[in-house]
Amino acid sequence: MKFYLSLLYLFFLSICEGQTTIYVSTAGNDSNSGRIEKPLKSIHAALGKIANANSTHVEILLRAGIYYTKNVISITPAIVNKHSLTISAYKNESVVLSGALPIHATWNPVVRRKGLVVASIEKGLMLDQLICNGRILHMARYPNYNESALPLHGTSPDVLSPNKIKKWANPQGAYIHALHNGEWGGFHFKVIGKLLQDSLLLEGGWQNNRPAPMHQEYRYVENVFEELDAPGEWYYDSSLGKLYLYPPLGVDLMKASFERSILNDIIHIVGNENNPAENIEISGISFEHTNRTFMLTKEPLLRSDWTVYRGGAVLIQGAKNVTVDNCQFTDLGGNAVFVSKFNRNVSIRENIISHIGGNGIAFVGDTAAVRSPSFRYENFIPLEALDKTPGPKSNNYPSHCDATENLIYDIGKIEKQVAGVEITMSSEIKVSHNTIYDLPRAGINIGDGCWGGHTIQFNDVFNTVLETGDHGAFNSWGRDRYWHPDYERMQEIAEDDSLLIFADAIKPTILFNNRFRCDHGWDIDLDDGSSNYIISNNVCLQGGLKLREGFKRKVENNIMINNSFHPHVWFRSSHDVFTHNIVLDKYKPIMLNGWGDNVDFNFFPDSASLFFAQKNSTDVHSVFGNPEFIDPLTGNYQVRNTSSALELGFINFSMNEFGVT
Repeated sequence: MKFYLSLLYLFFLSICEGQTTIYVSTAGNDSNSGRIEKPLKSIHAALGKIANANSTHVEILLRAGIYYTKNVISITPAIVNKHSLTISAYKNESVVLSGALPIHATWNPVVRRKGLVVASIEKGLMLDQLICNGRILHMARYPNYNESALPLHGTSPDVLSPNKIKKWANPQGAYIHALHNGEWGGFHFKVIGKLLQDSLLLEGGWQNNRPAPMHQEYRYVENVFEELDAPGEWYYDSSLGKLYLYPPLGVDLMKASFERSILNDIIHIVGNENNPAENIEISGISFEHTNRTFMLTKEPLLRSDWTVYRGGAVLIQGAKNVTVDNCQFTDLGGNAVFVSKFNRNVSIRENIISHIGGNGIAFVGDTAAVRSPSFRYENFIPLEALDKTPGPKSNNYPSHCDATENLIYDIGKIEKQVAGVEITMSSEIKVSHNTIYDLPRAGINIGDGCWGGHTIQFNDVFNTVLETGDHGAFNSWGRDRYWHPDYERMQEIAEDDSLLIFADAIKPTILFNNRFRCDHGWDIDLDDGSSNYIISNNVCLQGGLKLREGFKRKVENNIMINNSFHPHVWFRSSHDVFTHNIVLDKYKPIMLNGWGDNVDFNFFPDSASLFFAQKNSTDVHSVFGNPEFIDPLTGNYQVRNTSSALELGFINFSMNEFGVT
């Protein structure tokens, strides 16, 4: 009898330690059991069943369909209640989590406005994105949207002209979008009223941490009724509850479906360092149709050029052991995935991110974790007042996280200070085997030196900096606590207190085996104090490599096609190294006060380029000639066994491992 009781105990123990599966369907009912034959209707209801599950792991399986939700799906430690959790599509069915809700509209012609139709809907709605048959339509704008026009898909210098403004009866609620005057990202303003008849009251402009005027030419206005004049444009009069539409070409309004975005974010996975949300996976789900969040992009990220909105279709904050994989993020108004503050072992992998308004993947720590932070380029704390303790002040930042095997393209549709992968105030982030292209600014951006240790490897990044300037396919800043905007003062700090340079950049950041291309800047741009980098085995296809103002950058065994090395504003004690590289143009130095520890053993295309370098007492052992690439037309820049570059110490590296595999 004792034997059978023991078997029975083990049987029930195995059940308790096994897995609970909860099914959800758009055709379900939240009063159901959650079994496959009796699915729930909402993810919220499924989450409510986790806490009391008699198992260690809970799996929520979503059947095919579009899931609309009026509220953010919140996953917290209390909800998970020490269970591990997976939310995924059932057997790879097509599952969409939408940030929108359907609109039921009856359309009627507008009197005296040929081509326009109008529908009466609820008054006072927040209507930011209008979707027709799954396609996002554009607010009434001037100039009209032109997909092929860059920047901003159509701009005009007369957007804010008195003659233009006089024609607008009530522009309150309109938006002005413009590039930064220096083309360092963009600005966005909301019209809050008219001044007299020919000027506007605006609020906003906080989306860039380098304040400046709007660009005089690159600007447009939207959400103005008088500009409703092109197919696919719309305007909503919230006071009257009237939705005006210039019907898209080829759309049957009697059969068309319409939706409006209502959510900024769709899923929040939120805990904290002491009580993290942990052991969670989101897999195989599509995320669509969130609000644009450009007016919420206002938190400055130290002294970088960035401000951010801490949110996205998926926000992860205060978490451990979280994975987002095999998901699609499409037609979002803002960011796709935002990894905020304390996070450990968060993996964002094998996702497709495209056609979104903001960033692809962002790893952003807490500014309160930074010692002696400053928040604008020109601001600094006097040296005698600095906290000189190395490293972070707390653990409230992402560390040991990764972005791997993601396909990221056509992002920054609205905001222009964005990146495919953004890293700031983080430690030991791995960015590996991503393919990133078609975006207005950098493909990969590191905003500061806090706290280094990142690995950027095997990425393929191209068609970058398409709408801005003075940037790179890979870009970084290093305006850390030691950094001073005055060159002479910075020179003194470097010589008098050199250890302070690495108080934030405490571990080297490594870039290796990447392929970068930027036709409107540099392929690799280490700007303004970026320090403690190791850069090797990279192919730079167009813009070359720039090192500005920083310290201890070791650049070796890279190939620079169509360009060269750009050392800018170096200090006497930079301790930089540039060796065993192949360059195909002469160096492009600007304002150097020294040439680092070693610039030598490099391969040049011709004697003039080599002699130009040797005038600066560099490259004593370097040579020039034909590098003898094996097959440059197909992108194989390995050199033949007879190449003189090999005699200098150059080592061939793989040309077929870049990007997603």
